[in-house]
Amino acid sequence: MRFSIIGAAVLATATASPTPDFGHGHGKTNIQVGVRPQFLVDLMPAGPLKDKLASCSNKKLRTTDFAISHRGAPLQFPEHTKAGLTAAMRMGAGILECDVAFTKDRQLVCRHSQCDLHTTTNILAVPALAAKCTQPFKPAANGKPASAKCCTSDISLAEFKSLCGKMDGFNPKATTAAEYMDGTARFRTDLYASTCGELYSHKEYIKIVDGFGLKFTPELKAPEVPMPFEGEYSQEQYAQQMIDEYRAARIDPSRVFLQSFSVQDIYFWNKHDADYAKQAMYLDSRPDTPAGALAAIAGMAQLKKSGVNTLSPAFHALLKLEGNEIVASDYAVAAKKAGIKLTTWSLERSGPLNKVLANGDFYYSSIARGIKDDGDIYRVVDALARKVGVAGIFSDWPATVSYYANCFDLGLQ
Repeated sequence: MRFSIIGAAVLATATASPTPDFGHGHGKTNIQVGVRPQFLVDLMPAGPLKDKLASCSNKKLRTTDFAISHRGAPLQFPEHTKAGLTAAMRMGAGILECDVAFTKDRQLVCRHSQCDLHTTTNILAVPALAAKCTQPFKPAANGKPASAKCCTSDISLAEFKSLCGKMDGFNPKATTAAEYMDGTARFRTDLYASTCGELYSHKEYIKIVDGFGLKFTPELKAPEVPMPFEGEYSQEQYAQQMIDEYRAARIDPSRVFLQSFSVQDIYFWNKHDADYAKQAMYLDSRPDTPAGALAAIAGMAQLKKSGVNTLSPAFHALLKLEGNEIVASDYAVAAKKAGIKLTTWSLERSGPLNKVLANGDFYYSSIARGIKDDGDIYRVVDALARKVGVAGIFSDWPATVSYYANCFDLGLQ
């Protein structure tokens, strides 16, 4: 089989060079999925699904809304950096994510967590900014792991923009800040983090994605500081500010897929910004426990009546095993019966499956006994697509999903 391959030199250059503006002619973008889809297909056991995927190896690939970029492309690129967004676009993701947090001067930026700067940036290597962290670096000592806590709300937007993104990770045994920051998971890589990963504000994210001609999925992250922040900045102001930035940029609501783990945020947007709220996704963590799943199933029809149109749980919640066959879970069936659309997260986040499942992996927990290795990843994608009927899959490596979607003509632009 032959796949489009993007060279390491090209991707590395994306970090050091300005992000290209592709305008709204993104249909002309040369989608490049690289070698990973072929690797996964080759690992699959013989059968109709493998034959179908193999048959698409020479197909001209297109951007697809079925592939949702989770934090950019953090399997190999520092998350929420311009290089990561560019890589996700090149891999065919039609919808790109920004996890939204706020700075001390109440500007919105893209970070997976309000308080993850100590693991996703070089803030601990910048003494003036490290000193502002909620919890400065503490070395490992007396059996206690090294620790730090640095939040976007500790610093200004200008200070945030001065940082460099790095691969998310830390070394709990570190005795120095430099050792602490050197903690990239073994299944990821620092290959594309060798230069300063450029961070961006939410406004800049809107400009970048609009330049690509793609769609937006901002997640309003739960604050990790008391709200109202500094006694003045409320949760409602925070939620409204995010919408206001799309209005100011004149982004059509049909291109925006809001996200929140708080159903109250969904209700707020439904009341105040109904045009943007139509596609809002409630990131449902209730089915992470058996009791929560049962409660979610029982209340599915009422949730729909309350104005929730799309649910997005972790994919373990949507799948179960019947024998060795992966099928739709009771939760997934109930959601579809209630007329609720489904998306899910996050593929390619677990690491090599033949190594992680023995220790219990969150994403594959409901189907673990039917999974052998990475050759089963496309079985999972296929079950989510054809048995559950999800509208899209968030992935840390969008090429895996976009290749599948192109093969089955899902969500193509």
